[in-house]
Parts: sequence; structure tokens; C-alpha cells
Amino acid sequence: MARWEPGAAERLQQAALELFATRGFEQTTATEIARSVGLTERTFFRHFSDKREVLFHGQQVFARAFLDGVTGAPPDASPMEVVASGLRSASSFFPDERRASSRLRQSVIDQNPALRERERHKLASVAKDVAAALRERGVDETAATLAAESGATVFGIAFAQWIREDEQRSLADIAAEVLGELLALARQSAGAEKGASRSCSRTGAG
Repeated sequence: MARWEPGAAERLQQAALELFATRGFEQTTATEIARSVGLTERTFFRHFSDKREVLFHGQQVFARAFLDGVTGAPPDASPMEVVASGLRSASSFFPDERRASSRLRQSVIDQNPALRERERHKLASVAKDVAAALRERGVDETAATLAAESGATVFGIAFAQWIREDEQRSLADIAAEVLGELLALARQSAGAEKGASRSCSRTGAG
């Protein structure tokens, strides 16, 4: 019987990703994953409750990283500045050396509707926690929700760009760029509304 050894969880994760990618998620069993790295099924279930958890292991650490950035933002930071701080912190959870495995993981998730739903739920949970943290900072309900949901959306878009085959930029740089585009779009929309309001006022006055 193979003995437990440090790094078993990481070995199981890597083996699972490779098997899921080549054989399919549904066709791969926990026993096969364990055996592929010389471990037992019992060892597998010592680290993961089921094979889905192999793909979402570390989710709480990612969420914590995002929240650490939120709580670490300056007291006078605006809601979107707080979100930007959270994005920078969350991006640090994905250094460039994790890009290849993250790309492989996403390819597995994209092929399975249940896994895609689980991934969406992960970001939704982060958004909910960030909104709660913003409310604790005195941000009103609507603004907190909008900022938090925007942050989760920005992260999702940035992550999808980061794992592209030809992408070289860091996740932090991409997230900052996507957030900048969102803020610019909001400013353009606000400017257009003001222009339309002034035009209507002039027309009414005439």
C-alpha cells in the first residue's frame, strides 16, 4: 500500500487535470486518479470529498485573497478603489507559473455544464462577501452590490484573457486594464446622459 507523503494533494490535482483533459471528467474515477500517481483511493478521499473538489480545491484561499485586498484598502478609498485593491490581491493568487494548469483546468470546466455552474457560483460567492465587506465600510446597499458584482465580472473577464494561449501579461495587469475600461465606459455613459439632459433642457426652454 502506498504511504501518504507531503505533496500528495498537489500530485492528485495535477494527475486529475491531465486525466480529465484526455479522458473526460465524467469518464475519470477517483480510483484512477489515485492510481495514476501511485496512491490509493483512500488517500484521494483523505484530501478531497469527491473528484469535483479537485478542480475547486483552494477556492477559499482565493476568496480570502480577494477579501484581504478589500479590507486592506485605505479607509477613505472609494468603493471601486476598494474593489481594485481586491482585484490586485486576488490576482496574486495566480502567478504566471500557474497559467498552464489554470488553462487546462478551465478547459475541463468549460466542457461540463455542472462544473461551469459551480465556477459561476464561486465568483458569485466572492461578490457577495465583497459586498458585505463594503457595507461594513459604510457603503450603501446599492453601491456595495454594484461595486462587488462589477469586481467579480472584471475578474472573470480578466482571467479568461489571462489563460489565452498567446497571452503574456500578468493577471494583475489585465485586471487593471479591464477595470479601467469599465470605469471609462461608465464615465462615457454619464457624460452622454448629461449631454442629453442639457439638450432636452434647451429644447424645452425654446
